[in-house]
Amino acid sequence: MMPSSESHPMAAMSQLPAILARLDSGLDASLERLSSWLEIPSIGTDPAFNAQTREAAEWLRADLEGLGFKAELRETGGHPVVLAHRPKPGASHALFYGHYDVQPVDPLSLWDTDPFKPVVREIEPGRQVISARGACDDKGQVMTFIEAVRATLAETGDLPIGLTILVEGEEESGSVNLPGYIKANAAELKADYALICDTGMWDRETPLITSTLRGMVYQEVTLTAADRDLHSGLFGGAAANPIHILAKILGELHDENGRITVPGFYDGVHEPTNAQKAEWADLDLKEQDFLGQVGLKHSIGEKGRMLIEQIQSRPTCDVNGIWGGYTGEGSKTVIPGKASAKVSFRLVGDQDPAKIAAAFQQFIRDRLPEDVTAEFISHSGSPALAVPPDSPVLQKARQALADEWGGRVVSIGSGGSIPVGGDFKRTLGIDTLFVGFGLDDDRVHSPNEKYDLSSFHKGQRSWARILQALGS
Repeated sequence: MMPSSESHPMAAMSQLPAILARLDSGLDASLERLSSWLEIPSIGTDPAFNAQTREAAEWLRADLEGLGFKAELRETGGHPVVLAHRPKPGASHALFYGHYDVQPVDPLSLWDTDPFKPVVREIEPGRQVISARGACDDKGQVMTFIEAVRATLAETGDLPIGLTILVEGEEESGSVNLPGYIKANAAELKADYALICDTGMWDRETPLITSTLRGMVYQEVTLTAADRDLHSGLFGGAAANPIHILAKILGELHDENGRITVPGFYDGVHEPTNAQKAEWADLDLKEQDFLGQVGLKHSIGEKGRMLIEQIQSRPTCDVNGIWGGYTGEGSKTVIPGKASAKVSFRLVGDQDPAKIAAAFQQFIRDRLPEDVTAEFISHSGSPALAVPPDSPVLQKARQALADEWGGRVVSIGSGGSIPVGGDFKRTLGIDTLFVGFGLDDDRVHSPNEKYDLSSFHKGQRSWARILQALGS
């Protein structure tokens, strides 16, 4: 049976100009809706705001119900998730994720305006922003997507794809209940791919698709020598000092070229394609621009690698903390009995977290002198995630963004790890596409958080284009 003219992909795409026009004319109304949500202080990390956090969830539930979704609050061990469904038999199905909780506002004295009284203001000629806690992270970005859905439904009466919307209230406290919820409700959350709007742009004119996420291995090691702290005047020069030993071993984790020396560490690390390297080179990310913003000048990463490679597509090892002995005021001349460190590895490609953890522990043990032992705590281990470069979802999103922004679209990896993407992959077996419109100066988690109106407006138009492309 041939599809009707209303359901034919080309017919749907022909409705796109009307959808975009509706988004243009409805910007003020969409800002009012966003502002009403931002006014609710959903500080999920503070129990004093539990009632308001639930109110924010209910606000979104009601809004989605008004759009024709079957929407409800689902209880977890903490704040509820908002879950909404709008199936479309015969079409692909997306799972959209976001969060409605926001960071605390302290210190309040550093805010120029009330953090829960949204204000639209001009920060430079021709550049308007909306200022409030959650404006970018993540209420503004969630509403960027939902406004695209709203306009599409208003103009066409339907969506080009099936859609499930999952918005949680505990992202800012580590999403402690989300993995269990996803696992327990995997059948209901079944989808072909996931979409997330909680990331950023490359710059104000260049959209960014985050297509890979580095994994993580986080280890804690404690070396023990003597059975107590020792007087350095009596035992110095004879007794093993675990701080010396630990510092020496940690210093051997990298060679003179910045490569990590743990045996087998690079197993599963793949070289980028020539096309990827050309795209990254075109970004022309310079040390003075990236490192200069934190008071540094020179990269210490792998020699022979572009800076953009070092921070998003290469594996890393960092000592995150080290302690032992006496660290209080004044002097206390002891040789400590113990010394500890926390060490993290960011993983890429097909690196195996379990193998990396085991190899690191063996690396330490192989270098221990007599009389010194090592104990380990494994804090986390997760593999890297990647959307295949030839993924139709990725390619359609790229083209849609290019059509909207009229220029290049950057597709790179995130140097960090976004846990929910891993949960979707491991539990649901689906890839996640991260398309966000935040900017580096949005002051996320800081006083005077804001979201550019250009991000909000063109982000809506971008998602409208992506939705139509995914349905074609």
